[in-house]
Amino acid sequence: MPDILASPKTYQKFIYSLQSHYPCIRQATLVYIPSDTLFGDLKGWLQFDHNIVLCVEESLNFELGVIEGYGYEVSQAQLPPDFVGLPDAAEYCRVHYPHKTKLYWYDSYPHPKDRSLARTHPHHKHIHPDIKHHRVPAPGLSFTEPNLPFLIREVEQMLENQ
Repeated sequence: MPDILASPKTYQKFIYSLQSHYPCIRQATLVYIPSDTLFGDLKGWLQFDHNIVLCVEESLNFELGVIEGYGYEVSQAQLPPDFVGLPDAAEYCRVHYPHKTKLYWYDSYPHPKDRSLARTHPHHKHIHPDIKHHRVPAPGLSFTEPNLPFLIREVEQMLENQ
């Protein structure tokens, strides 16, 4: 398999084929937005059964072959009965969108004073209770490999255990 972070073209091929590799994905709005020849952002969401949604935001540097920063949030949509589908990602993935229950999220913001996160610094996961302040190490995330396969498998396991 080619290095997925080697070029925008290989990353886009990977992103836009996710649904064919992961049948658990019901709908996807992920879009790669170039900011230069070798730089860009990935934004959007993946929807799964039971209105589980994975919001994705990545800053990509193909010159170095890395994800420079990311934010991933897993939530359950709590939409009004007359609402069809999901709102667009820009609306739904906002931090304070009112019609979702946040289950957990990952971010790469460093917390060097939190010794419990040192093993996977700066990768960490926010979980309940006190989701904003309760952080645990995230050994499955990387700056040099795509994170989406890990995140999708994690959602798949959660759905299997429901």
